[in-house]
Amino acid sequence: MEPSDEELMRRFRDGDEAAFDTLYARHSGPVFGFLQRLTRDQATAEDLVQVTFTSVVRSRDRFLDHMKLTPWLFTIAANAARGVHRQRTVRARVHEEQQVGAEVSVAPPEFDPGLRREVDAAMDKLPPAQREAVVLHKVQGLSFDEVAQILGVSATAARIKAHRGYEKLRELLAHLKD
Repeated sequence: MEPSDEELMRRFRDGDEAAFDTLYARHSGPVFGFLQRLTRDQATAEDLVQVTFTSVVRSRDRFLDHMKLTPWLFTIAANAARGVHRQRTVRARVHEEQQVGAEVSVAPPEFDPGLRREVDAAMDKLPPAQREAVVLHKVQGLSFDEVAQILGVSATAARIKAHRGYEKLRELLAHLKD
């Protein structure tokens, strides 16, 4: 029987570097998928996986015996993605301020018949908290208790965020039924 994630994390915390390698092998793929869905950019998601696991290494002493690894790990990943989002928002504002009065050209929107792109575009329109709740619950398959822990809210609030996200997605994708 393979050791649990929590056992591996305890071993890693106590100095077993091979335990970290096992944890990375188990979780880097799901963390990458989560981050790619949040950022919509493969290169950024790859960078954030490294940031996430570097943070795990740095904060291994903060992992307590009663904790579950998956919510703790996804909390670190979500915080890394939020940091990138904040940086992008600041850069966009600075760029907009620099462009005031300048002629702006807008490329015509690309036609894309693919359902995945339709869904991705709809996901991009969700507020970040709703998008995180939807991705964590529906895509990553986490329980609402785990989603709540990652988002730092109650399980009820996590359900509400996800429900509102699902409703908004239904609205945005209603045209696909026709």
